[in-house]
Amino acid sequence: MSENNTISTNELTARLQKAENIRARDGVVWKDKFDRTHTIADARELPDGTKVRLCGRITALRWLGKLMFGRIYDINGDIQFSMSREELGEENYKFMKTNVDMGDFIGITGELYHTTAGELTVRVASYEILAKALRPLPEKFHGLTDMETRYRQRYLDIISNPESRRALLGRFKMTQHLRDFMNKNGFLEIETPIMQNIASGAAARPFTTHHNALNADFQLRISPELFLKEAIGAGFDRVYEVAKDFRNEGMDAMHLQEFTMIEWYAAYWDYKRNIQFTWDLVQDLIMRARGTLQIEYQGIKLDFSKYEMMDYTAKMNELFGCDILDFDDVNVLRDKLVKEGMFPMSELEDLKSVPALVDYVYKRKIRVNIVQPTFLYNYPAYMVPLARRNNDDVRRLDMYQLLVAGGEMCKGYSELVNPIQQLAAFEEQAKNIADGDDEAFNPDNDFVRAMEHGFPPISGVGMGIDRLAMIVFDQPTARDVVLFPIMK
Repeated sequence: MSENNTISTNELTARLQKAENIRARDGVVWKDKFDRTHTIADARELPDGTKVRLCGRITALRWLGKLMFGRIYDINGDIQFSMSREELGEENYKFMKTNVDMGDFIGITGELYHTTAGELTVRVASYEILAKALRPLPEKFHGLTDMETRYRQRYLDIISNPESRRALLGRFKMTQHLRDFMNKNGFLEIETPIMQNIASGAAARPFTTHHNALNADFQLRISPELFLKEAIGAGFDRVYEVAKDFRNEGMDAMHLQEFTMIEWYAAYWDYKRNIQFTWDLVQDLIMRARGTLQIEYQGIKLDFSKYEMMDYTAKMNELFGCDILDFDDVNVLRDKLVKEGMFPMSELEDLKSVPALVDYVYKRKIRVNIVQPTFLYNYPAYMVPLARRNNDDVRRLDMYQLLVAGGEMCKGYSELVNPIQQLAAFEEQAKNIADGDDEAFNPDNDFVRAMEHGFPPISGVGMGIDRLAMIVFDQPTARDVVLFPIMK
């Protein structure tokens, strides 16, 4: 049997015959229920002699004449069971041996004991065949390695690879912990639209879809930001959303077109308070998942007991040899980078705006070299049109990002709540779009109108759950922490 789980005609015929044998004996092959007394994980905590009714998928079978040993599995673990011909009776023992395969689901009734080798085991007094698997588990069950199969048939990956199971189960528990943390801190989870007239809130290219009933095109959201801030304007004090977002961009280890974020917004906070809140959240998640703040990611030792601070504008000025806040002409800035030998013109000519050009340089010269947890702050105002300008210098933003191992974990800022500045910032973005920057922010006049009705002081953060899970569970790509990643 190959790793792509192809099945021979003979094996399918044999399993269908076994299913017919089960139907002839039980009346039905695929049962409707089984009343268990414990989960496998719960049973593993019980003392010897405890009577249990357990169920799960068979992942091992070993026949030793009048005695057999097997294992049943669910997402939280597995447990060994034993059957003897003497206890089951000749007919039931033989039926089990001739009609049950690895991959089938069974229910077992018996009592717990430890074998002479010290293995916790269920001594089976009776069994029920709950479902027949017509396809077998992969031949290389203990370590399905073909990446195409692992992603396309994730259920096989989870069953056969403990590492995949640990990462995916951990990722979903981490999302639960996120919600617990937010709820305990006075945040309310709300929902915002996925289909939007204008997908805004980030510098990204959207997906477009058509609404037949309205005969109108809509865009899939790239961020829930604008709606969440409108909710703050409506009177909600602190809100968050665990949101599916969609960005029609390139793929790499840290980027997927469909991904999950958590965004939260708090009235009357500034970005400095959110820096500390972000750090408290990250530390809480890592401690719950790993039990320590010193973890390893792809061979890199990371220390989450502390963080560094880096002034973005100062670091970029050092790199450029000038004040990047002074630039408003993309051609002048591009020529300077080429003249100083930092990049060839062919690499920069498709970047149509100053923000796009500055971000490009940052990602290739600064971001890649940041390893330990680092908060970057003090960004140029032209980088994000939704962030609040600094009181002392309107050319700067009250904004930050948390970086780890060369990846951006989150972005947060004091929100721009001045509708006059917001309209001007959107007009600048419209100019960038007209100049060919297809990843500039889409202006949203409805959002400006909402702001004109009055917003309180706000600070908000967007954090990528997939990317954070990569770090926490030491996975090489975002696909490895997504249960069913998109495949071509």
